[in-house]
Amino acid sequence: RRPPRSTPKPSSAASDVYKRQYWMSAKFLIDNAKLIELSINENADEIEKLDQEIGDGDHIFNVQRGIKLVIELEPTIKDLPVSKALNQIAMKVLSGIGGSSGALFGTLFMTMAKGDGIDDGMDYKKAIEIFAQGVEAVKQRGKADVGEKTMMDVLIPVSNCLKKGVEENKDKNEILNEAIETAEKGICNASEEGLKNLFNG
Repeated sequence: RRPPRSTPKPSSAASDVYKRQYWMSAKFLIDNAKLIELSINENADEIEKLDQEIGDGDHIFNVQRGIKLVIELEPTIKDLPVSKALNQIAMKVLSGIGGSSGALFGTLFMTMAKGDGIDDGMDYKKAIEIFAQGVEAVKQRGKADVGEKTMMDVLIPVSNCLKKGVEENKDKNEILNEAIETAEKGICNASEEGLKNLFNG
């Protein structure tokens, strides 16, 4: 009597291919937009209170609307190459959020969409490279740098942290944890006036 066949496990190479395909796919983008929406909704009262203290109180609603519009794109972009999906997201953010924030985040996504080989599948290192290109484009368009109390006080250090982690061959989880810490420091470094500019941008 033959022993029952065991289900073959995917090879390491096959697993790596899947990860590269998922890391920057339309599904990856939508899945993470849903996670961001969940986090924002869970902290909406706290965010709204902060905005009322230092801004005009409508930032949370703009962010929620922008994320909702991106998620609603799922049926349209789910089967698109990631470059086209990012362009669709950029256009939706640009028109849905409005103001300077819409233009800047639209620039981020549009620049990432032009990343070399973005539709060929990629690992987290390539994703970091393309994200960094997007942040640089936002920096150029907004004409702002670290220390000017804008969202660049977060985006630029995070981008640099991610790139440094790759250069030093750090583990992916270590890189991401360091990026989170860097983002928190960047937020703390922004002054009240700078946060007003960010929330009302």
